[in-house]
Amino acid sequence: MTGLLLPVLSRAARILVCGFSLILALPVAAGLIETVPHIKESVVAVGTYQQTRSPPFRFLGTGFAVGNGRLIATNAHVIPDVVSEDQFEMLVVVLPGDEQTRGVRRVTRVAVDPERDLAVLRLDAGNSLPPLTLSGNGGAQEGQSIAFTGFPIGNALGMTPVTHRGIISALTPIGIPQGNARDLNPALVRRLAGGAFRVYQLDATAYPGNSGSPVFDPDSGEVLGVVNMVFVKTTKENILSSPSGISYAIPVKYLANLIEGLN
Repeated sequence: MTGLLLPVLSRAARILVCGFSLILALPVAAGLIETVPHIKESVVAVGTYQQTRSPPFRFLGTGFAVGNGRLIATNAHVIPDVVSEDQFEMLVVVLPGDEQTRGVRRVTRVAVDPERDLAVLRLDAGNSLPPLTLSGNGGAQEGQSIAFTGFPIGNALGMTPVTHRGIISALTPIGIPQGNARDLNPALVRRLAGGAFRVYQLDATAYPGNSGSPVFDPDSGEVLGVVNMVFVKTTKENILSSPSGISYAIPVKYLANLIEGLN
């Protein structure tokens, strides 16, 4: 009799454990489900607008509202060096919303940190956006769960914000000294000379267009970093003949320093 009961009890125990594990997993999923709609209210597409061009809007990357809600954080490389104002071209952002409510707002560049590839824009007019909260706990830790929202391949897939999830897989140097001089490039030399710093390596795939996306805590929505696709790879992966596919982010403390005093 005892021999017959053991398999039954064992199976029941397995079911109980599986059910308990599922219960433990639910709050994590529910946290992201509740957080994403709030994040999307603050995420914008960054680009230029020229009415005589087809299409008028040229998508360049992702940004998100910070500070007083009139400031937009993004990567410096997302912002074009020249905007042809004499040809009525404008630097703009596409506001959150569906195709019926989505609008285009002109922005002005107000701060740039070229050493960390960060930039801040200001909405020229109209209402502010809900600003995202920047994490003030000193940075993310390895193994920490993260998510980021942006416009992967926005030119092809459209202005629908997309969320990806992963973890912080490593805190890694922005540039690594090379043993051979031929492996050095100007960007890496400048980075090492200006003071190397650590970036987040992400166990999540970011795509062209995700540059400037907020990396956030799935439960609290606090911003931990800013996705960077171009700047990091030119130094971190300078000896590779083709990109690795690894995604990186700039820690949010550098953005906090950049927006300090802006309004």
